[in-house]
Amino acid sequence: MSKVQLNNLKKKYSEVEALKDLSLEIKSGELFTLLGPSGCGKTTLLRTIAGFNKQDSGTIEIDGVGIDNLPAYSRDIGMVFQDYAIFPHMSVEDNIAFGLKNRKLSRTEIENRVSDALKTVQLSGLGKRMPNELSGGQQQRVGLARAMVIRPKILLMDEPLSNLDAKLRIELREDIRQIQKNLGTTTIYVTHDQEEALVISDRICIMRSGEMIQVGTPWEIYKNPIDHFVASFIGNMIFLPCPISSIKNFNLEKIVSKIKFSSEEKLNLDSGEKFILGIRPEDVVISNKNPKKDNNSLKLSGIVEKIFFSGSEAQCHVRLDDDTIVIANITRPDEKILEDIGKNVYLELPHNSIMFFNKDNGLRY
Repeated sequence: MSKVQLNNLKKKYSEVEALKDLSLEIKSGELFTLLGPSGCGKTTLLRTIAGFNKQDSGTIEIDGVGIDNLPAYSRDIGMVFQDYAIFPHMSVEDNIAFGLKNRKLSRTEIENRVSDALKTVQLSGLGKRMPNELSGGQQQRVGLARAMVIRPKILLMDEPLSNLDAKLRIELREDIRQIQKNLGTTTIYVTHDQEEALVISDRICIMRSGEMIQVGTPWEIYKNPIDHFVASFIGNMIFLPCPISSIKNFNLEKIVSKIKFSSEEKLNLDSGEKFILGIRPEDVVISNKNPKKDNNSLKLSGIVEKIFFSGSEAQCHVRLDDDTIVIANITRPDEKILEDIGKNVYLELPHNSIMFFNKDNGLRY
């Protein structure tokens, strides 16, 4: 297990800054995910660590030793690619053994390691097959086995599941997580799939435009997003203007009384013009009955405009009097839920589930 330290990395393509003074520590043995929209710099960062790209400035260290001047093949790093990148003219066994043969290991050592790798990725008995005789998921397992069989200090994975169908992605991401934990290899994983990142990671780095926006555990990233961008990018988030005109006697002072504002912001608190209210759909309580009055939640009412049923849950879109849309998730929905379209319903937004964001800079209070 090895620690990776990135210090002030910068990379520019023409006028585009792909990496902007990025510094990051990846702990020994963890599965660390780089997550963000297309063009945010996550693959550039991964390829720079691998040695395929050269940063303009900054340094990369593994266990305190700089690797910036080492070619890719000397960095003791394994790589799993999006498009499998296995040799079509070689058998499964030969593909996995390729890196070991380059390291001049004995024949017995190579055979033992290949056998162990096949067992680890659940491909025992398929070593003699050619790649075109395997499914997409099996080919990606070969790519994973080939990367890990050399026992690298660091394992890099560049969107390895993006070419697979939905069901297979779920199965293989669980296997990758388990294999990584069993081996204890420090792994840097790139994906644009939010759910995949939440399920598979020890920690996640959210990136945007070459910058690191937030680093934290999946729980921290989802439950405590640092700004409007992270909140909107991870999972679903409802954003509402504040104050909400549909709420009678809207008491912004009471709702945000536990938040620390600057004196300037307090002066504008009554109008609420500087704030955006955010809440997750699963935290919205929906009912056909008018809720009891209390000080624990915001009370809303509206018309069910549409309902999306996805099996384990239903997503209800409720239009308020001012045409604002609020989404509420219902787990284990009853068949009759589909009959609620067009009906009036009541919503509760618990105070402890509401987040507030600055309208100008997007930062969360």
